[in-house]
Amino acid sequence: MKNEIICVFTLSVKEGQFANFRNLASEIVKETEKEPGTLTYMYSVSDDQKTAHIIEGYKADALVSHVDVTFAPFAERFISHVDVTGLTVYGETDEHIRKRLDAFGAVYMKTFAGFT
Repeated sequence: MKNEIICVFTLSVKEGQFANFRNLASEIVKETEKEPGTLTYMYSVSDDQKTAHIIEGYKADALVSHVDVTFAPFAERFISHVDVTGLTVYGETDEHIRKRLDAFGAVYMKTFAGFT
């Protein structure tokens, strides 16, 4: 996992907003696919469509660009459909990454063994 960051977001889907959120997620995924440093970007939802997860994997130097350039135009619509209820970040983060993720209440985990 050297030089890789994995983020797992837990989201609460607002009442009646799953269809809108699913459509928005498709737009975000389409743009994120163009990022050369994005390794994984996957949305999942519970059977009742009330809880969603986003699993994101980046080369460490690509995460800031994702947040600032790719995701920023979608941010207002995103938060109108969901609330971020948790974020766990795996890997070695620097101050630039933490500056973007702290606002989501990030919990940072340092890798001490393993590989991807």
